[in-house]
Amino acid sequence: MKHALILLGVLIAGMGLSVEAGLLGPLGEQVGHLSATLSIFMVGALLLSLALVFSPNPKLGTLFRQPRWLLTGGILGPVYVIVLTLAAPLVGIGMTMVGILCGQVGASLFIDHFGWLGSERRKVDGFRVGALVMILAAMWLM
Repeated sequence: MKHALILLGVLIAGMGLSVEAGLLGPLGEQVGHLSATLSIFMVGALLLSLALVFSPNPKLGTLFRQPRWLLTGGILGPVYVIVLTLAAPLVGIGMTMVGILCGQVGASLFIDHFGWLGSERRKVDGFRVGALVMILAAMWLM
């Protein structure tokens, strides 16, 4: 049951990313792509700051004692949002999201297979490769 709820949350979050792409495209065309990206991160930072204020056990102090490479994810977020902002109006939200999904699944197969970034090793089998091939086919069909 716990896994089903987590997967439902993942599904809903994925749907939210499509909505975000739909919002960012027109916003980027109106105010500029970098300004649109900044606005998304400013709103997110404000909401997360409020959540930390009311969090029962914030561990913000330990953040800067972590290996620096763990913080590089902060670089990837803005790159992702800028790509959404640029691509969605040009190729459509569906194609943008399928392309992003293809990249995510492809990279995740390598991360899982080799146990990179501290993740547990999960051998890539024919089913997982087949799933990636189907996503590539979906991209071609779109």
